[in-house]
Amino acid sequence: MKKDILIPKVEQVYIAIAYEYNQIYKTHDWNAYIINNKEVDLEMVIIVTTGYSDDKKTATFRKQIDILPQKSYAKIEWIENQLRSINNSFKVSFFEGNKMFDKTYIFRKNTINIKALQPIPLMNLKGVLVK
Repeated sequence: MKKDILIPKVEQVYIAIAYEYNQIYKTHDWNAYIINNKEVDLEMVIIVTTGYSDDKKTATFRKQIDILPQKSYAKIEWIENQLRSINNSFKVSFFEGNKMFDKTYIFRKNTINIKALQPIPLMNLKGVLVK
């Protein structure tokens, strides 16, 4: 029965952890974003995030975005520095037209760091990207 459910492959949708300057607190922060690099809008975007390691687990965080326009991005959450030393999972589900898409993006422990910075598509920022 499960093999009969077809979930199409997700392409041109990314999760990025951007390294950006916080004007209010005068610090550099890590913030998670979802990026829609497609030529179509995404509807009913649901993002479920959690951090985990062998002996730690964070609370589960959920975010809904009704419409994520084409060639745009939206902030998901601030990433506390302690979270960079554990795995961070972002489960993303959305509709494109009448089809449902689903993908899990994982940032492995210690991969969110200054040495891993790269340009982020559609954003004038650098960060760590998972495709």
